[in-house]
Amino acid sequence: MTLPFPPADRAAAFRAARDGAFVATLPGVAFVDVQGADAGPFLQGQLSSDVAALGAGAAQWSTYSSPKGRMLATPLLWRVAGREGYRVALAADLAEAVRKRLAMFVLRSKVTITGSPLAAIGIGGPLARATVRQALGVDVAPGAAAAISAGDVAGLPDGRLLVAAAPDAADAIVAALAAHATPADESAWRWLGIRAGVAEVRRATQELHVAQTANWEVVGGVSFTKGCFPGQEIVARVQHLGILKERAHPFHVAAPPPDAATRLFRATSAGESSGSVVDAVALPDGGSELLAVVQLSALEHDDLRLGAPDGPPLARLPLPYALPQSAPKRVKL
Repeated sequence: MTLPFPPADRAAAFRAARDGAFVATLPGVAFVDVQGADAGPFLQGQLSSDVAALGAGAAQWSTYSSPKGRMLATPLLWRVAGREGYRVALAADLAEAVRKRLAMFVLRSKVTITGSPLAAIGIGGPLARATVRQALGVDVAPGAAAAISAGDVAGLPDGRLLVAAAPDAADAIVAALAAHATPADESAWRWLGIRAGVAEVRRATQELHVAQTANWEVVGGVSFTKGCFPGQEIVARVQHLGILKERAHPFHVAAPPPDAATRLFRATSAGESSGSVVDAVALPDGGSELLAVVQLSALEHDDLRLGAPDGPPLARLPLPYALPQSAPKRVKL
């Protein structure tokens, strides 16, 4: 896929993410299609969200975890009215490995799991929904999905929109969107994810966190009533019996964006880590914003540093949602 516009002006793109709408191609996103008569029950037994409750024309976040409850991927999945099966979007550096892992558990189920050649296009900003309506002729709300002539559009719960476009139509779709939105690169898309508190898993952060420590039960990616899935026992135990010691929070730092999984430290620590980076992007005017899973005790002292106890200080940013209180649970044995 080629871009029908020059390299993006990053300052203009970030302004559009804040005040208008941008369009960006997303090489970091890939798709997997899950089809067949047993596709729904199969995914219900593999993912943490309530796939059985996902109606046609709807989208939802989910997680895919190891038996130890550690997140392997954070897929967005949806169904389009009039079309069989489910489409799954996830980090491109995980897509093929996750497809192979899911395929191991198909056994005798009537399910086919295939990688998709579709191109990923992202639209973000407060005018994103209006932009898609004007350019593509569909009105897609958060948590909804719709078909277009050469692909699908899925609405992320935080307001961003994701287009899965046929490769031979992707350039035309981007051009149509760019007539109503500012051209951007993938960093604007990821920046909105950081600001939305959505801790997406990529290869560098696989198996580092349980869903709740990355706030995935808050953003709607976990159901505690659906039944079993890999890691469900651990996730349920954390929810009903445990006390969470870590949570995901956004931060600003006057430094280049750190790599995912870079450790955080308290300024007064003796080299003991207090958290790690999930994602980070450079800001056009200098510095970076990042999302990190950090110890709640470290947040109380407001002295977190990046990379080392004497590293650049982190300034905490607000989350757009409230976190539930973690308290000892009364359990009758």
